[in-house]
Amino acid sequence: MAQELEHDPTLAPPAETIHLPEPSYMPAALALGITITLVGILLGLIVVAIGLIIVIVVLVRWIRSARDEMADLPLDHSAH
Repeated sequence: MAQELEHDPTLAPPAETIHLPEPSYMPAALALGITITLVGILLGLIVVAIGLIIVIVVLVRWIRSARDEMADLPLDHSAH
């Protein structure tokens, strides 16, 4: 039944498009970095440093990609 409604020409087109972010490996990489950091508390300072480096690099890349996606969105919202 949903397919019938989707192709019904009497329905009005959607008012605006919905922006969804692209699939990303960043959440998994951040979780891995946090896990390495926490395990490093038990194992040693070098493992903590490796985990923190991973966390910082992933956060910087994730924020940068989110800012790039936000810059691609249209600025005109008056068409509501």
